[in-house]
Amino acid sequence: SFLSTNNFQDNEVIRPKVKDYSLTVNALGNITGATTVNLETGNYVTATCTGNVTWTFSNPAANGSGCGFILVLTNGGSVTQTWPAAVDWPFGVAPTLTSAGTDVLVFITNDGGTTWRGTISMTDSK
Repeated sequence: SFLSTNNFQDNEVIRPKVKDYSLTVNALGNITGATTVNLETGNYVTATCTGNVTWTFSNPAANGSGCGFILVLTNGGSVTQTWPAAVDWPFGVAPTLTSAGTDVLVFITNDGGTTWRGTISMTDSK
């Protein structure tokens, strides 16, 4: 039987049928400087930029398992974003972000974070 919290400790769950699921929100709040997205804290990340940001992504799933996160970023274009060198963007170019508004980005990896695929899902989402 399941409790309110179950730790599967990275073990495989076979053939689950999931309905009405949710992602844990990792609310970073106002950010500036070195900022880490810790996937153990949550895979739906929210943040508001108040100064230049240098990103780090930590604790992805092990090599051979896919994982990712959604980043809901407010005012990201108002400051300089320095993304991890491991992020590959479409056409090799990081997206232009909204200066006064909210963008939604998605990052995925299947090699333990050696390579992240990054893309912008929504620009200036209202």
